[in-house]
Amino acid sequence: MEKKPKIIITSLIVAIVVVVGVTMTLLLMERQSKQDMLQLFELEKEEMSNDYLNYAKQYDELQEVITNDSLRRLLDQEKMRVQRLLEELQSVKTSDAAEIMRLKKELQTVRAVMRNYVMQIDSLGRLNKALDDENKQLKRQNREVVSQVTTLTEEKEALTEKMTIASQLNASNITVAANNKRGRKARRIKDVTQLVFNFKIDRNPNTEPGVKTAYLRIMKPDNTVLKNANSGTFDFEDTKLTYSIRRDFEFGGDEVDMTMYWDVKEYLFEGTYRLDIFVDGNLIGYASFEL
Repeated sequence: MEKKPKIIITSLIVAIVVVVGVTMTLLLMERQSKQDMLQLFELEKEEMSNDYLNYAKQYDELQEVITNDSLRRLLDQEKMRVQRLLEELQSVKTSDAAEIMRLKKELQTVRAVMRNYVMQIDSLGRLNKALDDENKQLKRQNREVVSQVTTLTEEKEALTEKMTIASQLNASNITVAANNKRGRKARRIKDVTQLVFNFKIDRNPNTEPGVKTAYLRIMKPDNTVLKNANSGTFDFEDTKLTYSIRRDFEFGGDEVDMTMYWDVKEYLFEGTYRLDIFVDGNLIGYASFEL
């Protein structure tokens, strides 16, 4: 009879020891898991910091090779945004998972914007190189024509005229008007209900005539594209770009006046906006404007 209580007490002690042991093990495992997670966030934070630093450096390098003042200002604005995001990342706590994930998504946006600028700059660079090569070749041909006998004068003049003709369309006299609901110039940005874009498609008899489509990309100061239900995409080199508005027009070689409208339905904030005009898969003109 005395052994039975002792057995019960011993069993209870063993059970308590087991429960305590399991509890301690679970607590240690949970603590180790949290430490591992914090270490992972710390490594990811360091990797993101390096990415932000690299993008800021790339913007510096792009600004060194760009001579267009408007594009340089846009690049500078984006570089400042990257630096601001880097400062936010450096100040965030490693345990703040939500903020780290937000800055990781911001990094994806920075990467996409950088890729878009690189594509535009590369396109302009290749265009300038092609025109420069063509100019050198035509100058060489011109020197050969000048050395010809008088009987080749007419051919020389025809060739000289051909040298001045570009095969690609060009947009000029680009203007932007920000109007209120009465169709007059808006004095405050909150009163803007419509953006009106006017430009000319320059005369070019060397371009194949026919119905063409003008695509306008309206970029906000944060480098996002203004778009609505009527917007879409078009082919540009090896990718597709989003356009804000489009318009078909008939081109027969002579100058064409173009007017396109954007009805403002979204919030516009102050800053420098950019307009890119594309026809036949080519960037034919661009401008920046302040709101």
